[in-house]
Amino acid sequence: MITSLSSWKRLEQLATEKKSDSILSYFRLDSLRLRKYTFRACDCYFDFSKNLLVDDVFSALLQFAKERNLADEIKRMFNGEAINTTEKRAVLHTALRSKKSTINVDGENVVPLVNAELEKVRVLSEKIRSGEWVGFSGKPITDIVNIGIGGSDLGPAMVTQALSAYSHPQLTMHFVSNVDGTHLWETLKKCNQETTLFIVASKTFTTQETITNALAAKRWILTATTDEHIAKHFLAVSTAIGKAKQFGITEDNIVGFWDWVGGRYSVWSSIGISIAISIGFEGFLQFLDGANVVDTHFEAAPFFENIPVIMGLIGMWYCTFLGYDSYAVLPYDQYLARFPAYLQQLDMESNGKSVTRTGENVTYKTGPIVWGEPGTNGQHAFYQLIHQGTRTIPVDFLVAKEGLSPYTDQHTILQANCIAQAEALLIGKNEETVREELKNNLNAELLIPHKVFEGNKPSTTIVYPKISPKTVGTLLALYEHKVFVQGILWDINSFDQWGVELGKQLASNVLPELQKSTSQRGTHDPSTTALISLLQRDDSGLKKEG
Repeated sequence: MITSLSSWKRLEQLATEKKSDSILSYFRLDSLRLRKYTFRACDCYFDFSKNLLVDDVFSALLQFAKERNLADEIKRMFNGEAINTTEKRAVLHTALRSKKSTINVDGENVVPLVNAELEKVRVLSEKIRSGEWVGFSGKPITDIVNIGIGGSDLGPAMVTQALSAYSHPQLTMHFVSNVDGTHLWETLKKCNQETTLFIVASKTFTTQETITNALAAKRWILTATTDEHIAKHFLAVSTAIGKAKQFGITEDNIVGFWDWVGGRYSVWSSIGISIAISIGFEGFLQFLDGANVVDTHFEAAPFFENIPVIMGLIGMWYCTFLGYDSYAVLPYDQYLARFPAYLQQLDMESNGKSVTRTGENVTYKTGPIVWGEPGTNGQHAFYQLIHQGTRTIPVDFLVAKEGLSPYTDQHTILQANCIAQAEALLIGKNEETVREELKNNLNAELLIPHKVFEGNKPSTTIVYPKISPKTVGTLLALYEHKVFVQGILWDINSFDQWGVELGKQLASNVLPELQKSTSQRGTHDPSTTALISLLQRDDSGLKKEG
């Protein structure tokens, strides 16, 4: 067990010693602190200096990474070994953005396969962007509706929104994921059958939510045309070519990917075709290049200046040893409004595990709760809890050096707020300062306790040049590798997601009962049985109320 490692025991000791330390005092005691804990890499600036991190802690964390054989595990991933142990698969989303000529999986060089699918993405996206792709009435496509869920939705939806400043002026992108019919219905209200193209993104072409929505979309198209024209309005991203063809999609309009690309890591694959359609294929290549820059850094940089490693170590230090089980990502950039939601899946689906890679129960905390909203909106919502609540919540602030809008004064205000929030979390406001501010206030004694800020709240600040395809690729890859690092440190498999299966299995049992398509009543707990009775379509349970 990793808890028997000498570095683990050292970190436990340091956690007891350092938990009450003042981060601000670290600056006073070490004039070189800023130089030690700030880095320039991958065209970004990383300030880790406001964290509860000091030299002996950092040394122990680096030693722990060494004892966990992190360097070897990184090599194993990039070499295409089957590090997804429960599914016996390689984990090679990095191959999708690599510039290497040879990357082997089970003895096969996958680079030509990647390039072939990438070429399909180029051809199809350029056909749509140029207006060559027309619908059943001969009009060019104006609306693209991506139908997918999880990794087939969150990544493309987030990136497309983040890069909306670079989008095609005559194309509107939509993303439908929820099986709730409202999501599709409200989307289709904005579209026209003659000029709408659907992308059905499902590796197996069996995902219930996706196929249900795709069939509804097909019915919507057929209200205006006939079966022979379906192929003009559907494109598939799937490995199940046969099922996609049965649906009515021609093989030329099907692009694929591989089982060594996990869903939440698939935005770099043909799943990202909606991005290529929106910003152009060259922009998509820049997006891939931004990630490749991080891959190169992650593979080569020594751990003491390796950004994903440092991010992973700090996060593990907080979650496992200091007990900070919540963590906020706060982008001061409206383009990154969906970035926290994307990271929720990336982090919590990857590392929300309670057993080791060998199946033993863990005895320590893994996988923090990840959440956030863009600044400055969050300041008027939940920052109260971060500043004055009863729990310590580490924060990542993200901000662009340069904005894209013409309102440069507003971007400066945005930057000022970001920097000030990080400073406020660090320094707080003590009773003496508050008392001085309120010296002429008759209600001073009542107000003082409420206006004191404890401070000493840890944060990291990441400054990137500006939102661009390359920058967004860089940011995503940094967090991907951070999550990988933490999985290795915790000895868990970050690349399976069995936790999402049970609810799906049980839903398949409940559905026939709700539809009354079976006379058999399943064996359920009393609460579930009552809910099924309440929600059956005759509404009998609701009628009894009152």
